Amino acid sequence: MKKKTFSMELAYVMGMVLLALGTALMEKADFGMSMVVAPAYILYLKLSARFSFVTFGMMEYTFQAFLLIVMGLALRRFRLSYLFSFVTAVIYGFTLDGCMLLAGFIPEGGFVLRAACYAAGMILCAAGVAFFFHTYIAPEAYELIVKELSAEWKVDIGKFKTGYDVTSCLISVILSFIFFGLWHFEGVKLGTILCALVNGSIIGWMSRSMESKWNFVRKIGK
Repeated sequence: MKKKTFSMELAYVMGMVLLALGTALMEKADFGMSMVVAPAYILYLKLSARFSFVTFGMMEYTFQAFLLIVMGLALRRFRLSYLFSFVTAVIYGFTLDGCMLLAGFIPEGGFVLRAACYAAGMILCAAGVAFFFHTYIAPEAYELIVKELSAEWKVDIGKFKTGYDVTSCLISVILSFIFFGLWHFEGVKLGTILCALVNGSIIGWMSRSMESKWNFVRKIGK
């Protein structure tokens, strides 16, 4: 079957929107955030309690700026594209805050509604990350780190993503204990553990599925 053409620019927009919407739905479900955004979410919970102007989106791009610095040190190089990745993080931060407002209109529900929100959120986040992997435009720091380091160290991107997620989950647990007390899990719950174990595989499967159906091509500035 002949593959269809898919714009890389559209993949960027799809990745941005799906990732922000998925994150907002997972926050609404309150089963724990995805392990990737959990550190920024915990920082948001801690700082917003003291400074009302702090938003989830704001902590997202602040934390990603830190990650970009760490990645540059690990690779021993800094590229202009890393700065563009920060721009993407800022745009994502504002998109996330908008999606958080929209998710606020979802009525409070019982376990079934919360589980549905979480499952939908996890799938949307995985799809968003997979789209980001197929665009030339600088992705968020989370995706850029996985893409750059897995290529540099010649590790399968799905396996590297799973390892990165588990590491992020452990960091989140430590931050939760530091900020909210020992054995107090804030933002890191059962859903976070589940996501850490399966998210990398889901993203890898979605990425392969996209590549089997579409040829991702650059439409602007060829």
